[in-house]
Amino acid sequence: MNKGFRSLSGSNDKDSMLSSVALLYYGEGLTQSEIAKRFQLSRATIVNMLRECRERGIVEIRVDGQLFAASTMSRDLRDMYGLQDVYVAKDAAEDVTTAREDLLAHVARVAAMAVLDIVEPGDRIGVAWGETIAAVARAIPRSTVVQTQVCQLIGSQDSERVPASEFCAIEVANKLGASCHTLHAPGIVSSEALAKGLREEPTIRTQLARLSRIDMTIASIGHVEDDTHMAAAGISTRAELQLAREKGARGIICCRYIDENGAEVRSAPYDRIIAATIEDMKAAPKRLLVVCGTDRLTATRAALKGGLVTHLVVDQQLAKALSGGAP
Repeated sequence: MNKGFRSLSGSNDKDSMLSSVALLYYGEGLTQSEIAKRFQLSRATIVNMLRECRERGIVEIRVDGQLFAASTMSRDLRDMYGLQDVYVAKDAAEDVTTAREDLLAHVARVAAMAVLDIVEPGDRIGVAWGETIAAVARAIPRSTVVQTQVCQLIGSQDSERVPASEFCAIEVANKLGASCHTLHAPGIVSSEALAKGLREEPTIRTQLARLSRIDMTIASIGHVEDDTHMAAAGISTRAELQLAREKGARGIICCRYIDENGAEVRSAPYDRIIAATIEDMKAAPKRLLVVCGTDRLTATRAALKGGLVTHLVVDQQLAKALSGGAP
């Protein structure tokens, strides 16, 4: 970054400079090169400054999420599956393959707009965990929704792929200006007896009971193959996944297996999980499911059949696959 920008005397001066650059670019339509010339800085410096503006929330880009739900494909999927809204994230021409990392980022941004469309003042929001939900949490712009609460749906769990599960709930709460209720227990424990004991602890019992009275869920769905996030996070072993598949498991939501009709499959580690139940999620009036990738097609259909979804966010290839088969 140019010396002129680095040498600003204090954080207030720097913030003022960042705000000025953001206003010129986003508000007045100047190009990066034109702004660089005005301030006698390099274009690379302006690019970095604009990135910092977005990362720090100095500028927030908002797109009307309802526009994603207005396409013909969105309306067709909504009618086919009896949903309230479907948001299709179209990031490229249909014959262009997008890297999963880039596709997930785009789906997450569309989901962030959907969250702001759906959440209402006073809502109690249950937030799940995983790669997709972490991306959505990061993508939500700061937008206070008064008197909202956010609840962590899955006990604390770590993974090499994503931050600990409480990150998702805390991040969403911070973005919405909501109070946050974390779940003060591990997501999975070593024995059924220990899980039962923890669930009966007064604090944890109160926190779990709160999950049966939520207004909205924000969740994703995983497949049941050996490379699923459940295995990567050390929640399920390959042997347990194989047994679950043999019992009919076709998807994983909130660390719970479901079959092709969306009914829970009670297979290990079912009895060692501390998280919201399938019944808790179904009881929420608004159930947002965010899915990226056609490898989740079977799992997504299962969630749709099981009544676990009222609002859906998917990439265009998954949307096309969903529209091609009977619900």
